[in-house]
Amino acid sequence: MASFFQDARLPQQRVVEGVVFPAVVVPSAPASAAATGAGVDEFLAAVRSERATRLEPLVRDAGALLLRGFPARTAADFDRAVDAFGYEELPYVGGAAPRTNVVGRVFTANESPPDQKIPFHHEMAQVPTFPSKLFFFCEVEPKSGGETPIVLSHYVYKRMKEKFPEFVEKLEKDGLIYTRVLGEGDDPSSPIGRGWQSTFLTKDKAVAEERAAKLGMKLEWTDDGVKTIMGPIPAVKWDESRGRKIWFNSMVAAYTGWKDARNDPVKAVTFGDGTPLPADVIDECGKILEEECVAVPWQHGDILLIDNWAVLHSRRSFEPPRRILASLCK
Repeated sequence: MASFFQDARLPQQRVVEGVVFPAVVVPSAPASAAATGAGVDEFLAAVRSERATRLEPLVRDAGALLLRGFPARTAADFDRAVDAFGYEELPYVGGAAPRTNVVGRVFTANESPPDQKIPFHHEMAQVPTFPSKLFFFCEVEPKSGGETPIVLSHYVYKRMKEKFPEFVEKLEKDGLIYTRVLGEGDDPSSPIGRGWQSTFLTKDKAVAEERAAKLGMKLEWTDDGVKTIMGPIPAVKWDESRGRKIWFNSMVAAYTGWKDARNDPVKAVTFGDGTPLPADVIDECGKILEEECVAVPWQHGDILLIDNWAVLHSRRSFEPPRRILASLCK
C-alpha cells in the first residue's frame, strides 16, 4: 500500500553527521488528492497506521519531524493529531512559561511578549520529570519572524567539549543549580512569569511544598512569592536510545533570559557547587547554538514533533499575529 506521507526537502534543512535535520513529510500525491475530499479523519487514520513504521523512525533518526500541508487547521484538529500519535500526556507542573489550556491536551506555547526572544532549552530540563516528546502547531502564522529554531543536542555537546573541555568536565561532575523567584500570580510580561499557584497547580502553600519536594525542589517563601531552588541536577545526560551524550540543560536560557522584576539571570543558574558560570563560555555556547540551528518559517497547519531527548528549541521575536500551540508528552 502506498504511504500517505512523502519525504520533502526545505532550503533550511541541514545535513548533520549524514542525517537530514529535521525530517519533513508532506502528503503523497494520492493522499493530497484524497485530502481535499476526506480531510482530517483520513490524515489521523494515516498517522495511526503509519506511526510505528514510517513516522517514528524519522523522529528517531532525525530528532525532529515537521508535518506540512496536512488538513489539521484548528486547535481541535491538533489535539486529535497529538492523540493519534498515542503518547501519554505530561501535565505541565514545574515549568516556567506562562501558558493557557486551549482544548484537551493542547496549550498555548510560551506567551511572553513578541519582541522577546526565548533562548535555546530542552523543555523542562530544570526539573526531573520532563517530556520526552513535544508537539508544536501553527494555528496562526506570524506576520514575520517567530520561527522556532531547533538544534541537535548531541552535536552541541560535541562542539562544547572540543572547545571548552575543562568547563564541560566540571559541568559533568557538578551539574547545575537553577534558582527562580516566583510571584503568586502569573506575569504575562515575563518569559518566566508563571506564578507559584499555576506552577504547582494549587493555592495552598503546603500542597505547593509537597509538589515541589516531588520535583526535588526547595522552596523559600518571601512576602509576595517564593524562591525555588532546583539541583544540583545533571547538565549533560546520556541518551540511552541513541547511545550518546546530550547537552540537556537550560543553562544559556537561564543565564541570558531568566530576567524580570524578580529575577537576575546571572544568579538564576550556577555550577552545582554554587560557583558562578563563566560569562564568556555561556556567550560562546549561545553562538554555537545559533550556528548549528535550523529555523523553518511557520506555515498555517504545520505540526512539528520534537524528541526532547535529542533537540533543543527556542523562539525568535516576531511581528504579530502569531499563535503557536503546544502539547507535552511523557
